[in-house]
Amino acid sequence: MEILTDVSLRDYSTMALGGNAANLVNVSSKDELIEAVNLAKEKDLRMLMVGSGSNIIWRDEGYDGLIIVNKILGFEITESDEAILLSIGAGEDWDEVVKRTCDMGLSGIEALSLIPGKAGSTPIQNVGAYGQEISDTLISLEAYDNKENRFVELINDDCEFGYRTSRFKTVDRGRFLITSIELRLTKTVMQPPFYKALQNYLDENNVQDYSPYSIRNAVISIRQAKLPDPKLVHNVGSFFANPIIPKNVADGLKITYEDMPVWPAGEEIKIPAAWLIEQAGFKDFHDNSTGMATWAKQPLVLVNEKASSTKDLLAFKAKIVEAVSQKFGVELKQEPELLP
Repeated sequence: MEILTDVSLRDYSTMALGGNAANLVNVSSKDELIEAVNLAKEKDLRMLMVGSGSNIIWRDEGYDGLIIVNKILGFEITESDEAILLSIGAGEDWDEVVKRTCDMGLSGIEALSLIPGKAGSTPIQNVGAYGQEISDTLISLEAYDNKENRFVELINDDCEFGYRTSRFKTVDRGRFLITSIELRLTKTVMQPPFYKALQNYLDENNVQDYSPYSIRNAVISIRQAKLPDPKLVHNVGSFFANPIIPKNVADGLKITYEDMPVWPAGEEIKIPAAWLIEQAGFKDFHDNSTGMATWAKQPLVLVNEKASSTKDLLAFKAKIVEAVSQKFGVELKQEPELLP
C-alpha cells in the first residue's frame, strides 16, 4: 500500500477544481482499508474515503489529512425463488453494475443507468432517477465504523434514507466507510405508468418492451440527450436537488406561474429545479467572470468551462441561488458534497 503525498484533488473530482491532498492512498481490500485507517489514527490525521469524485467538490484549501480512494471490487449473486440477492464491492463502477444486472434480466436498478460514480457512493445520497432509488432495493451495507473501530452491517432502515440523503450525508457524515452493498433484485419487469420523462420517451419511440435491458437503453438515450459526459466535460451532474415545498406555497406560485410543473411529494409539492433556474434567466448561461456555465440542454448541470478555483464555482452557484430566491422565494439546495 503506497502513500502518495501532495496530490492534486482536481484529479479526484469530475468538476476538476480544488487544492491538494497532503496524503492519498488507494485501497483494494478490507485489510488495506484497516491499514489505512490505522495509519491515519497513528499519525493523528483526518481521513476521508472517496470513489470516483463524480458527486464531490474539493475546497481550494485542499485536505491536510489522508484521502482513501475506494477500489474494493466484488460482484456475487445468490438466487432464491422470490428474488436475487446481489453483493457489490463499494469500488465497483456503478453503471457497469447496472449493465451486468440488465444483461442478466434483473430488475430494480435499470432506471439508475448511466449515473457516474462507484457503487459504495449510491447509498450516501440515496441515488435516484426516473422513478427508482437505491433505497428501493438496498437490503444492507457493510462499512467500517470509525467510531466503534470495527466493521458493521447496516440494514436499510438503519440508513435513514430520504430524498437524495441519508445518515451518511448528514448526522454520521464521515463515520462509516462503506465497503460493500447488498441489493434485492427481481425478474419482474417494471410496469407503466412510468416516471413522466421515461414514459414520454417510451411513447414517442413506440417502445412496449419493458425488460430491464430495454428500460436501460431508454434511460441512457434520455440522459445522453441532455447531460454532458463528465469524462469529456467537467461537471458533477445535477448540482441542485428539486425543491420540496408546502402545498400552500406551491398553490400561491401557481397563481403567478400557471405553467410551473409540479408533482406530489407526500403531503408537499416538488418543483423541478431546472425549471426554476431556467425561468430565473440561467438557461445556457456562460459567466465570464467565473468561467462557469449551465449546460445548454440542462440548466441543472453546472459546467466548469475555464474556472480556476472552487471559489469561482461557489460564486456562480450563489448567483443562481439568489436569482431563484428573489423570483420565487424558493431556496435551492446543493446536491454534490463540498469537501472537506
